[in-house]
Amino acid sequence: MELAYYSDYAVRLVNTEEPARNKDSLTSVEAVRELFGESRQAARRATDADVTRFRSVRGRLRAVFAAADEGDETRAVDLLNSLLLEFPVSPQISGHDFRDDDTGRPKWHMHLADHPSNATAGYAAIAAMGLAIHLTEYGVDRLGLCQAPPCRNAYLDTSTNRSRRYCSDRCATRANVAAYRARKRLETERSQSTGRTAVSTHEATAAADR
Repeated sequence: MELAYYSDYAVRLVNTEEPARNKDSLTSVEAVRELFGESRQAARRATDADVTRFRSVRGRLRAVFAAADEGDETRAVDLLNSLLLEFPVSPQISGHDFRDDDTGRPKWHMHLADHPSNATAGYAAIAAMGLAIHLTEYGVDRLGLCQAPPCRNAYLDTSTNRSRRYCSDRCATRANVAAYRARKRLETERSQSTGRTAVSTHEATAAADR
C-alpha cells in the first residue's frame, strides 16, 4: 500500500461535515468506525468518546484545506505540522499479504501501523501523514475545497494541469449549469435594457420632430 493512499483518510474525515448545509454525519461511534474502511482492527478500538475527538481533528484538518485553498502555503504547512507533532506515526515494512505473481515473494512496502493508544490518535496520525506526503509530493495547491456553493467539500487535485475546482462530477455539473443560467440571465437583461434604450431614443426623436 502506497503511503499517498493515506491522504484519503483526511478527505473522508473532513467531508463528514457540510458546514454551509448544517449537516454532520459524524454523530455516533458507528460513523467513526466506518471511516476506517478495511482497517477493522483499528475501528474496533473506537468508543463513544472518539466522536468528540474525531470532530476536533476534523476541524483542524479542514483548516489545512482552507489555508491551502486560500493560497496561504505557510499556514497550511504550520497547521499540518502541528498535527504531525501531536499524532506521530509508526511506520513499518509490510508485505506478507501481497505476493509477486512471478516470484511468489512478498511485495515489501511501507505501512503506517495502527496507533496503540486510541482510535482517534491512530486515525489522526495516518490522515496527517498521508496529507503531508501528498502536499510535499504534489504541492499545497493540490489541496482544495469545492468551489460549488454551498458544498465546500475537501478534495485532492490529481489532475495533470492542476485545474480541479470541484469535489465531484456532480458538483462540477451543478456549477456549470448555474454559470450557464447566470450568463443567460445577464444576456436577457442586457437585451431588454438595449431594447428599452432603443425605444426611448425613438420616442425622444419622434417628439423632437413634432
